[in-house]
Amino acid sequence: MSLTFHWFLPTNGDSRHIVGGGHGTPATASGRDRPPTVAYLSQIARAAEDLGFVGALTPTGAWCEDAWLTTAMVSQNTERLKFLVAFRPGFVSPTLAAQMASTFQRQTGGRLLLNVVTGGESHEQRAYGDFLDKDDRYRRTGEFLEIVRGLWEGKAVDLAGEHLRVEDARLARVPDPVPEVYFGGSSPIAGEIAARHVDVYLTWGEPPAAVAEKIAWIRALAEKEGRSIRFGIRLHVITRDTAEQAWAEAGRLLDGFDAETVRAVQDGLARSESEGQQRMVALHGGSRDDLEIYPNLWAGVGLVRGGAGTALVGSHDEVAERIAEYHRLGIDEFVLSGYPHLEEAYWFGEGVLPRLEAKGLWSHPFRGATGGPSVSQIPFAQR
Repeated sequence: MSLTFHWFLPTNGDSRHIVGGGHGTPATASGRDRPPTVAYLSQIARAAEDLGFVGALTPTGAWCEDAWLTTAMVSQNTERLKFLVAFRPGFVSPTLAAQMASTFQRQTGGRLLLNVVTGGESHEQRAYGDFLDKDDRYRRTGEFLEIVRGLWEGKAVDLAGEHLRVEDARLARVPDPVPEVYFGGSSPIAGEIAARHVDVYLTWGEPPAAVAEKIAWIRALAEKEGRSIRFGIRLHVITRDTAEQAWAEAGRLLDGFDAETVRAVQDGLARSESEGQQRMVALHGGSRDDLEIYPNLWAGVGLVRGGAGTALVGSHDEVAERIAEYHRLGIDEFVLSGYPHLEEAYWFGEGVLPRLEAKGLWSHPFRGATGGPSVSQIPFAQR
């Protein structure tokens, strides 16, 4: 099975420095270095498409641009790249969301993937008018996905749930293909919802032993539901021709963190209700020391950024080996990013993907459609 790689659209802004934000913390000033215009995001998307990334994740929240609107616009400047649109079930009715997804599929030629984000921060949810507590938000997500999946199957749906109610809900036109649903969460209730409803369970980049535990946990829950689930991991990457160059770049990014920004972000993240976020914070403890928590796994990003806070750092060969190691645990999809996102897409696409191809772990997903050569054979100037 060929590994699947997705890139990231920085709808909170991009920079040669790490752009903070997420989980209730605001985007840092570096996000203004390269504003998230449709033109710039389209550059990143086209590069990702050419290099062989299947899709691109967009975040959700008050700290970034709206994912639905942005990806709908960027999709018109690409041909095959899919968009892993993050959205929160509590902010829109399930029938409308199912209709939006169906429209997106028709207008883009089936290029929508959905990343369901239940919402880990109550204060941020309340700003949008959502006053449920965390566990109830997950229960509502389960009801939401039950309705949406029924509608996508062409059914008339009646559901009177604990949190959602619809009567004779139906779609005039169902999506073709039905979008795959991605989902992450580390709490017990999150595991239950994932087992019942999702196609791909995503975890943030923890050391392999912790990732293996999560995979075993979700796989066992899914088996009880009579289902099988694929697994993905969300990581940043800093990959260079040599390990020394990669770690020098990590050091440069770390030097860009001023103490006051780190303190403010960590104070905000300490209040997070997200179990996954607390696991990220525990990897570095707010300290700049001992940030390589596993060979080639660096926790420095999480000092100033909420959410995914770890990066694979090393030579192209080392990064390829770490990816192979995660794959041996059961990870088949990798959602990656790097600062700045345009340049780092090329570092990874030109440096790591050919090595994974040589190992038989990856092949360019669009080569059959274009008849083109492998990534390693395409001169940079011709892309």
